[in-house]
Amino acid sequence: MKKSRLVTGFLGLMALTTLTQCFTDKQNQGQKLYAQNCQSCHMDDGSGLRGLIPPIAKADYLQTHRDELACLIRHGADGPMIVNGIEYNKEMPGAHQLGPDEITNLLNYIQTSFGNNNPRYTLTEVTQMLEACPVPYEAH
Repeated sequence: MKKSRLVTGFLGLMALTTLTQCFTDKQNQGQKLYAQNCQSCHMDDGSGLRGLIPPIAKADYLQTHRDELACLIRHGADGPMIVNGIEYNKEMPGAHQLGPDEITNLLNYIQTSFGNNNPRYTLTEVTQMLEACPVPYEAH
């Protein structure tokens, strides 16, 4: 009986350690994904590139097109879009390699950084959006 308690305790400790590491590894994933996939065009402060690449910092587009952002990240955009009253028409490549969990973390980072204070996404919400994406996706 003492041996089974020891084994159970050890297994519980291992599970807790593994679970904790899972959450820790994902903690800054949105910021890392932004740096890897978005920062070279949208800049480290989210200001974009004047006249060519729209800003994501304090961007009205993040609120007015909330239901389209997961598709925009996955498939990119081709065509005009209006951000903060300015029209942009530069093609944006998609990040096809990102999974729904990564897109969720990336969106949540963008929605709560760069002066944005927008509602966060859930994984279920993003997964449903991605399943409904029109392909090829075009920004509106």
